[in-house]
Amino acid sequence: MDRQEIAGRVKKVIGRVLKMDPAVIGDDDNLIFDLGADSMQSVQLVASFEQEFDIEMAEDKALQVQSVSGAVDFIAGYLP
Repeated sequence: MDRQEIAGRVKKVIGRVLKMDPAVIGDDDNLIFDLGADSMQSVQLVASFEQEFDIEMAEDKALQVQSVSGAVDFIAGYLP
C-alpha cells in the first residue's frame, strides 16, 4: 500500500471520528490543535486506525503522534 492510499484512509478515519469532512484535513494538521481531538477522541482514533488497517499498534507510542502525516508514517511502519 502506498503512502497516498494510507493518507486517504487515515483522513477518512479522522473525519469519521472527529465528525468532519476528510477533504478539509491537511497532511500537516495537528490532531489536537488544528483538528480539535480531545484525549478520548485520540484513543478512539488509535482504535479506529487499528481496525481500518487490521493492525495492532503500541498505544502509548500511537498516542504521541501529533500530526496527520505523523499518523500516516506511524501506520506505514506497521504495514507489510
